[in-house]
Amino acid sequence: MLEVPTSGFMGIGAKGAKVEVTLIDKSDEIAKDFLKDVLKTMGINALISVDFDEEDNNMFIKLDLDNMGILIGKHGQTLDSLQYLTSLVVNKNSEEYIRVILDINNYREKRKTTLENLADKLADKAIRRRTNVELEPMNPYERRIIHSYLQGREGITTYSVDEGINRHLIIEYKG
Repeated sequence: MLEVPTSGFMGIGAKGAKVEVTLIDKSDEIAKDFLKDVLKTMGINALISVDFDEEDNNMFIKLDLDNMGILIGKHGQTLDSLQYLTSLVVNKNSEEYIRVILDINNYREKRKTTLENLADKLADKAIRRRTNVELEPMNPYERRIIHSYLQGREGITTYSVDEGINRHLIIEYKG
């Protein structure tokens, strides 16, 4: 209580109490409930854990389940879609934007390692052959991984071309 109420004199000059109210952020519960409903509808049982980084306003959601392929999809497309939908639900009534990162059985870390290995091989190929190397279309998350990983590497540069689902990376040889 910030200020105690006063009754004043015969009701004149009366002041109400001033209290500080803190709303408890339930965005983690909203995310869990949404994912439980979606997974239940799909007939999938999963262990859901949520970690929240208040400094960066990031919500990390991990799903542990047996049959992960159906929820990950080709190159993580289904996972990305589920992450997007979860983000919409979490941010619907949120005052500040919360970045939602959804992962299943550590797929994103494994995919990052795979993409970094691919980036190494293709960068070496560009340098060895003294030519540009064009990658397959990727989502923004995967393109960012490769851009960041190869940033500052001698002899090459990276940039994205095309639009929408056809957007992809070029590893350019700089001779």
